[in-house]
Amino acid sequence: MKVIDYNGEGFWSVDEILKRYTEYARAFGIQPRELTPRSHSTGDTTWIYPVMDCVVDGIEAGDSACAELGIEFIETSDSFAFGMIIKSNVARALRRTPLTEAQKERIRRRVVEMLEAGYLPRELRQYAKLARKLGLREFLPRIKHLADRNSDPWVQRYCAYFVEHASH
Repeated sequence: MKVIDYNGEGFWSVDEILKRYTEYARAFGIQPRELTPRSHSTGDTTWIYPVMDCVVDGIEAGDSACAELGIEFIETSDSFAFGMIIKSNVARALRRTPLTEAQKERIRRRVVEMLEAGYLPRELRQYAKLARKLGLREFLPRIKHLADRNSDPWVQRYCAYFVEHASH
């Protein structure tokens, strides 16, 4: 039987994600939810899809431990199978769930650091919408400075977006 597992390895393996999820659920004082990766079998082949899809479902349901995993996921620059889609979905789900101030700060910092590094993956569009919702007032001087010294048109575009919407 052939198994194709789309989950990551090491820190992002299913076992490590479940271990951290259990710790976060305990820390937040919530009842852990079932996080089981979806699978599909045809003939002698089984595909195991990323467990992060279940984490996205948890974020949308208001699970704060899943939100913590989601923030960790967008903080990494690692590549994953379906990574762009999952990271975009994580950011979209985080826009609709309550976050702690510390979590909001981590997201803001990540977005600004990505701009400063010139790291502009496709999912940054969803990160920008999330950061806009959270507000970027305290990062406005850094963003304006970045806009003044960086000639990349996409960095300029995101900086202008944040300056325009920084008061939200």
